[in-house]
Amino acid sequence: MDKVCEKCDGTGWIPGESHGISAVTRCDCIFVERRDRIERSASIPPLYQTASLENFLLPKDNPVAARSLQSVMLNVRSYAREFPQTDKPGLLFVGEPGTGKTHLAVAAGRILMERGFECLFFDYQNLLDRIRSGYDAASGTSDREAYRTALDVEVLLLDDLGAHRTTDWVEDTVTSIITYRCNNRKALIATTNLPDVEAAAASGERGNLSPGGRDYRRTLGESIGMRARSRLFEMCRVIRMPAVEDYRIKKSRSL
Repeated sequence: MDKVCEKCDGTGWIPGESHGISAVTRCDCIFVERRDRIERSASIPPLYQTASLENFLLPKDNPVAARSLQSVMLNVRSYAREFPQTDKPGLLFVGEPGTGKTHLAVAAGRILMERGFECLFFDYQNLLDRIRSGYDAASGTSDREAYRTALDVEVLLLDDLGAHRTTDWVEDTVTSIITYRCNNRKALIATTNLPDVEAAAASGERGNLSPGGRDYRRTLGESIGMRARSRLFEMCRVIRMPAVEDYRIKKSRSL
């Protein structure tokens, strides 16, 4: 049985008086209930259910990386507090696997949810699989609505962007989602393990280069298409993660 608010007796309104006239005011429980509902429907994976800036682990044995990550955290906090009055409505975390990108993306989303914004988490590959299966007449309602949801939700958390075999259909679908959200100033918080020359140059890093000075891995632009990549950089504040020990290994050691 749900607990009834003692302040408003479950009505959502608190009776009172203003300038001698009977009046009612909204009870805080309405906002708490909305925040809880938003978080329950955000589909945050269990592994990141409690991820926040407060429990993000900084390396104790690498002061340079720790300072860089502190700067990243300040950037994330600034974005989340200023939203939606930000120069760009999204965040893009670029970096190697295990550097804490997903944790920080969810942490940013959690701050926005606490402020009343609706967020929805999707793994990139799972989203594309659901959109594709949605074309099947026998698919479930949620799969048929996945594409529309990715377009319309207030804040889309898209993890592991580009982690899917590139086809014309994938490129067109991703371009459509990113372009729509960009044109309508809808927030996109995304992470990617894929290298990007511009993101690396902006951070002063050379990335994972071969001895000859070239990175032969598939790039972000090659994976999602240059149109989508261009729109992504237009709408997102890009955060290049510093090179650190695998965050998952580091976190397991602290438990």
